[in-house]
Amino acid sequence: MAEDWTDRHVARWKDHWLDLEFDEVVEGVFVRVNRIDRYLRAAKQRAVATVGLTDFEYNTLHLLMIRDTPGSASPTELAAELGMSGAGMTGRLDGLEKAGWIRRIPSVDDRRRVIVEVTRSGMAAWRRAMDIRGEAENDLADALTERELATLNRLLKKVTVRAEEREA
Repeated sequence: MAEDWTDRHVARWKDHWLDLEFDEVVEGVFVRVNRIDRYLRAAKQRAVATVGLTDFEYNTLHLLMIRDTPGSASPTELAAELGMSGAGMTGRLDGLEKAGWIRRIPSVDDRRRVIVEVTRSGMAAWRRAMDIRGEAENDLADALTERELATLNRLLKKVTVRAEEREA
């Protein structure tokens, strides 16, 4: 297998930190995970730019589309899930509404409340960006056999569960 950036990184580091514990395998795993994450973030940025969305517009549409109630939420729910203030959410929604990607409608349960809905054009922009992101993900996945991919998924799940336990 060809040498990658991480191999060179580990080789440089292993002799520099003699007074620190340095596990080459652990370093290799997490540096590679970080590099894959950087690659996928860049692919997302290209996808978002290609379809004419900003990063925050895409993130808001994405959050709306992956909910238990796909395509709709209250502004308060969105603000909480995005970790932003109500005022910040209002500004974000104003821009999305002006672009035609969302609309605000009165709640059927309580007419004082507003529900945010993704429009057809918003959904189409989000899907185009998702298709482009998916191509980048599939391209990386193609480096592995189906069995290797399933094993990697299982192993990463174990590490993710541990990270989630530590965050709680």
